[in-house]
Amino acid sequence: MSDALLQDLWFHQTDGIAIDSIDTDDESVVIRARAQGLTAACPSCGVLSGRVHSRYVRRLADSPVGGRPVVIVLGVRRFRCRERGCSRATFAEQLDGLTFRYGRRSSGLQSVLRHVALMLAGRAGARLVETLASVVSRSTLLRLVRALPDPESATPRVLGVDEFALRKGHVYGTILVDIETRRPVDLLPDRSVATVAQWLTDHPGVEVICRDRSVAYAEAGRLGAPDAIHVADRWHIWKNLAEAVEKTVIQHRALLRNPQEETPARPVMPADFAEPAPSAAPAGPRLTGRLSDRVRRQHAAVHGLLTQGKGLRAIARELGLARNTVRRLAHVGSPDELLVGQWTGRTSIYDPHKTYLHQRWNEGCTNGAQLFAELRERGYQGGSTIVRQYARRFREAFPHDDVPRKPPSVRDVTSWITRHPDSLDADQAQQLKDVLARCPALDRTAEHVRAFADLMNNRNGHQLHHWIAKAQADDLPALHTLTAGLAQDLDAVVAGLSMSYSSGPVEGHNNKIKMLKRQMFGRASFDLLRKRVLLAARGRS
Repeated sequence: MSDALLQDLWFHQTDGIAIDSIDTDDESVVIRARAQGLTAACPSCGVLSGRVHSRYVRRLADSPVGGRPVVIVLGVRRFRCRERGCSRATFAEQLDGLTFRYGRRSSGLQSVLRHVALMLAGRAGARLVETLASVVSRSTLLRLVRALPDPESATPRVLGVDEFALRKGHVYGTILVDIETRRPVDLLPDRSVATVAQWLTDHPGVEVICRDRSVAYAEAGRLGAPDAIHVADRWHIWKNLAEAVEKTVIQHRALLRNPQEETPARPVMPADFAEPAPSAAPAGPRLTGRLSDRVRRQHAAVHGLLTQGKGLRAIARELGLARNTVRRLAHVGSPDELLVGQWTGRTSIYDPHKTYLHQRWNEGCTNGAQLFAELRERGYQGGSTIVRQYARRFREAFPHDDVPRKPPSVRDVTSWITRHPDSLDADQAQQLKDVLARCPALDRTAEHVRAFADLMNNRNGHQLHHWIAKAQADDLPALHTLTAGLAQDLDAVVAGLSMSYSSGPVEGHNNKIKMLKRQMFGRASFDLLRKRVLLAARGRS
């Protein structure tokens, strides 16, 4: 590889650099270079100087190439400042795009590390950098983020305000977002009225404040930006309405069940289904079954070989049977003589409990495990399998009707009332219709919800006073509580139902803050979190 090509790859358009040598091996690439500019500018006064005071060597880590780390051994100079009034007698030259003061990495590698730290933070960023053939600790990456200057941002015209948890349930902060650009403006360490009001005072020009219905943020807005229009978020308003609907449904939950849907009658077991008591005398040979079928096959095979003139020993070897078994099969003319008395008329261990089983079935108990537990308490010594098989015979002989439909829950009815009717399927719409027909209070509540939805979707906030009056005239305590709360923040609610602004972008950044906190584990202190939120959103390093 030629020196000219290497210069294009590593130094791009940086002027004043001369490459002396390039040493490569399997582990690293070492570039020896030197600065060759004629003059350098003093960082304090800006006066150019060509008087060289001394020379020294800097070792800079650069972006890896081909999976190998790159080290630049750079010879630089120290110049004398020509301005007598300057506070600096000497200064070291810096090469644009390559070096910076006190840096042990090149400007390109430093920029890459900053981007990695902003996106992945400490541990994950360190692992990624290691795969790129560089070694940087997680603490170094976090220091790079903390050292970045705050981004410059103009005071937003439309400001979104919301809280976020630094430690859920204990410590909360405030996030400020420009609603028009959807970018975070600042993070405040708490959610107190004084802190938010002071920020608004220090940043005049906010015309609209989008917020939830928090009393603290409402007061802070009135103190810090008295001329701003407050816009209550529509999602929070609808959430408050849904909570009021749920309270109303809970008050009338007894009417959610349809009284006409009775439990289907279970078929009663007839008395003649009870099996007769076992008899001591055999009732006759068993005609079919696994064992009886095998005896019949063996009897036919043995007598077939006997007709061929074979002896009992030879038959036993050919059929793989014991000689005594072959002898018993050979000495009887019919297999029924062996079957009678062996499998017929045998008693079952659960015969004494059959009457109780029939009684419990007629009472509605069809679960084999429960029947087995009850029989064990009555002295049953057998296993559970035979009881389950007996219960299965009952279910096959007397199948009962379908299980009645479960009545809708409070959550289901609340969801059906607060959802758009077109989003309900036919069954849900019918169930809701039945519930509203049984409960006039819920029917009136659904009417108020539909009226409020039309008001909100059509941005007719000026009609809110009429809706509140109708809701207060109805005997619905939960809606009365809701309207009382809306009246306390009426102007913001009317603006929220009339204007197009909302707190959606704020909620999105709030979710992003949760992701960043989990990514940084226990090191998501406020200053670091603030840097990452503000800088990562702008893609700056």
